[in-house]
This record gives sequence, C-alpha cells and structure tokens, in this order.
Amino acid sequence: MPKNREEKRNLETIPVGSLGLIAMNGCQRLGEQVDQYLVRWRAERENEHKGSLAFTGYERASYLLSAEVPRFGTGEAKGVIKQSVRGDDLYLLVDVTNYSLTYKLFGMENHMSPDDHYQDLKRIIAAVGGKARRITVIMPFLYESRQHKRTARESLDCAIALQELVKMGVDNIITFEAHDPRVQNAIPLHGFETVRTTYQFIKGLLSNVSGLKMDAEHMMVISPDEGGMNRAVYLGSVLGLDVGMFYKRRDYTQIVDGRNPILAHEFLGSSVEDKDVIIVDDMISSGESILEVAKALKSRKAGRIFVFSTFGLFTAGLEPFDRAYEEGLIYRILTTNLIYQSPELLSREWYISCDMSKYIAYIIDTLNHDASISDLLNPVERITSFIARYNAGELDK
Repeated sequence: MPKNREEKRNLETIPVGSLGLIAMNGCQRLGEQVDQYLVRWRAERENEHKGSLAFTGYERASYLLSAEVPRFGTGEAKGVIKQSVRGDDLYLLVDVTNYSLTYKLFGMENHMSPDDHYQDLKRIIAAVGGKARRITVIMPFLYESRQHKRTARESLDCAIALQELVKMGVDNIITFEAHDPRVQNAIPLHGFETVRTTYQFIKGLLSNVSGLKMDAEHMMVISPDEGGMNRAVYLGSVLGLDVGMFYKRRDYTQIVDGRNPILAHEFLGSSVEDKDVIIVDDMISSGESILEVAKALKSRKAGRIFVFSTFGLFTAGLEPFDRAYEEGLIYRILTTNLIYQSPELLSREWYISCDMSKYIAYIIDTLNHDASISDLLNPVERITSFIARYNAGELDK
C-alpha cells in the first residue's frame, strides 16, 4: 500500500462543476488545511482531459471562496458571497459547536451558539440564490443531533433542520459519527452520509503510543452506554478485540438539567484485569460519564485507559480530566479537529488530536468527480495495513 494514498485515487470522470469551498466563520483553519490538499493533488494529478472545457478551473491556487456574515448592532445579520458561484459544485464547511466566536449585541459581547452558526449557514445558502450546480453541507457535528427522537411532547430539532436545508437547495449532507444515523429518515430522498473516524483514531493512537499489543489477550473495547454499542462492536471487530458495555441505570422519577440522573454504571462483559482498554464514544460533553466509566474499569483492575471520542466538547472544562490523569484513571484522550479545539486542550499531555482535514479533502475531491466514496467510508483495509506496519516497527517513533 503506497504511503500517499492519493496516488491510488485515479479520478478521470468529468467534474460536476467548478469546485468551490466555503469555510464558515469558526471553521476557517480546517477549511484552509482541506484546501491545501486539494490544490496539491490537482496540480500533481495527471489527466489527459485536463485541458478540456469540462475541466475549466480545475487547477487553482485556492478553492476557498470569499464569504462573510456581517452583523448589525441588534445582532441581526446577512450572508454575503463575494465571488461568483454560478455553476459551481459548492461545499460548505460549518462547525456549529465553536463557542469561541463572539459578536456585538446592543454593545454587549455575545458568544455564538449552535443556533447562531446554523442560522449563518442558512444565510450563506440563501446568498447562493440557487445559482450553484450543487450544494453539499459538511457539518461534522450534526446540529441538534442529540435531539433525535421524541419521547414526550417535545421538538424534533435535528429532523426539522435537515428538512429545512434540503428545502433551501442543499443536495447532500455529510456528517461524522451521527449520534443516531436514523435521523436521515427525515430526508429519505436526499444524500446523507455519516462518516466513521475509526482509522484516524487508530492512526493517532499507534503514532503516539508505543508498546501496545493489539490482541484480545491484552486489549479490550468498551462502550460507555448501550447507545454506542455499534461503534464499539465495529472497532472491536476490526481490531479483533473483545467488547464490553456499561449501561446507565437512571432514576426515571425525576429530571435534573433536562435529563434523568444516572444512579449507577453497570458493566456487562468479560474481565478487563491487566488489559489496556479503549472507551469509544461519539462525543465528550461534560465528561462525567466517561470519567465514571474509567473509575469503574480501574476498580476492576484495568490497565491503561484510552478514550476515542470524535467530538471533544468538554463543556465542564478540562480540570476534571486533569485530575483523572493525575490520579491515573485516564492515560490518553483522542478527539478530532472536526470541531473547535481550545489552545488549553491542545497543550494537555493527556490529549492527542486526530487530524481529519486530509480525509475531508478526499471526500470532496471524489464527490466533485461524482465518483464513489464507498472505499473512504469503509477503512478496514487501511486500519489493517497501519496495524501491520506498527507491529513490524515501521512507524516513525
């Protein structure tokens, strides 16, 4: 398997349209990294049709388009695109969880919420005005994805948002590790892909931690709750590891902070004694559940504990994780750069960041050619190859 996988992607089909990338406010750094890959690959790619009319604008210095969302003193805003997008195949990158951004609201500083980011996305789509050939929204953290089902008289925000986007002209929506992929049932006639981040986690772990034994005798995969079992089973199957699960015993007689409080985490699975453990989940919110699970595993004499979580939100701050690291509960936590990462998080010894920009660039490059991305959605071959290189000592330490 070649070191640079782009050599394998022989994209000779005619592009859907001239490629355009819009990185929404708060997602610019990820957008710039994706753009760098696209620029390099297309400059290096040999294609006999490159000079034809269908490939006009195929090679450019940048595919990022200039767009902004200026605000008025009342907090109201408008979307502005400063370049022509007529006939373009547009890809909009948005991070709805970026809380670091602020705007003035009647002279006061107001932090942007997921609702603000989502409204800004709609403003830019509205500014396109139907002139693009195709619009694909890449929303790594799916807006309101935790409100995916109705259990009482309550709103179904995620389903409504998906329907709203397709009504505005969005053709495809790409997200990562959707909390519940069944939300796509809200838009059954439109493209919806939820992408796994398993390969990047394995790559991040093996590139930063030496001496791991990736077999059932020395390692185990744990789901912190019943809802994440599919992720744990997939990872365990790919790595050939046993899988265990905690289920949350809740008090359904009361509601605290919008949810039923957890009474205890009950464990189902074989012995974890002296085994390294990977806890896999889609997100770390406050981190309370992850830390309780880690504590329960340590009480069962587990070895090093690694956490794989696509989205590191850390809504309760980093201090609980600092304490857990100092106490030996957690060895390393791996999350992706799909959402905002604070400088404080990146500086932590216990933290490993997994870069997803190259993967997103592969997806955009392939979709622009209207080619299949099935090999990108199923990373088993790449994981197996990477583990073989790790076991053979071929990875740079």
